[in-house]
Amino acid sequence: MKATGIVRRIDDLGRVVIPKEIRRVFRIKDGDALEIFTSNSGEVIFKKYSPVGELSNFATQLCETVARTTGSTVAVTDRDGVIAASGPAKKELLDKRIGRALEALMEARQSKFDRTGEDGVTVTDEPNSRRALAAVPIIVLGDITGCALILGDEKGVCTDVEMKLCQSIAGFLSKQIED
Repeated sequence: MKATGIVRRIDDLGRVVIPKEIRRVFRIKDGDALEIFTSNSGEVIFKKYSPVGELSNFATQLCETVARTTGSTVAVTDRDGVIAASGPAKKELLDKRIGRALEALMEARQSKFDRTGEDGVTVTDEPNSRRALAAVPIIVLGDITGCALILGDEKGVCTDVEMKLCQSIAGFLSKQIED
């Protein structure tokens, strides 16, 4: 654990303000859910709660099945990073923070399918980031919780099969979270 040097007092209602700098770095926004952990040594730890993260083992199995069938890289993200991936680019993606373009796509509640080979959304903000041929937000009870992705190679285009598979992954995970 890393000390920040920031000290905050608890108010009379038991609230504590998380500093703006920390919220910005960890992309904590108004309305985000935080999970609270405690330790025997008196530590209180806040962690962003991810409903999709709760299904990471299941999402990994789903990605492996679709990747084996299609030969493509398949990934699932929560609102911050890639939580499950399988296929050729698995190591490049797993546990990486999502990029601003993908975050904006999810916030706009839009799906994106690259039909031209030049219109895919990049997954991370890293140089030479992989691009998604298909990206479908995972929406649970009206809230964006993550995104299902099928990635291609440099000149790939999204086929109807990849489009439907990506929509199916997002829909299936959404239903699992709701239940």
